[in-house]
Amino acid sequence: MRPLLAAVACLALAAALPAAADDFKVIVHPENPATEVTAAQLSRLFLKKTLRWEDGTAAQPVEPATPRLRERFALSVHERSVNAVRAYWNQVIFSGRDVPPIEKPGDAEVVAFVRASRGAVGYVSAGADVTGLKVLAVRR
Repeated sequence: MRPLLAAVACLALAAALPAAADDFKVIVHPENPATEVTAAQLSRLFLKKTLRWEDGTAAQPVEPATPRLRERFALSVHERSVNAVRAYWNQVIFSGRDVPPIEKPGDAEVVAFVRASRGAVGYVSAGADVTGLKVLAVRR
C-alpha cells in the first residue's frame, strides 16, 4: 500500500510543477532573427509589455485556445495559472490599455498565422508540424 501511495504522491507533485519547455514549441516567422528567448522575455511578449522584437518589428503574439496547452504555457512561462493570466488581462482590458494576444482554435491555425506574419510569435504542442517556421529555444 505504501508504494502505491508514494507513486500517487509523486504523480500529484509532478502535475503541480511548472511545465518544461519541451511540452510545447515556441515558433516565429522564418525571417525573425531571434534564435532563442528567455522565459521572462517570452512572458513580456505575451503580456504585451514588450511590443517589438529587437530588430524593431512589431511583435504579434498568438496562442491556441487549447486549455491544457495554455495552462502548461502559463505555468512554465508566466509562472502563474491561466486564471491569473486572465485576471491580468481583465485589468488591462478594463483600463483600456490593450487586448490579449490573438487566439486561434488550435495548432494548425497558430502555425498558419505565424507563417503569414513576420512579427508573429506563437506556441504549439510539441508534436505540431512547424515545417518552414523557426522554433525558438526557451531559456530559464
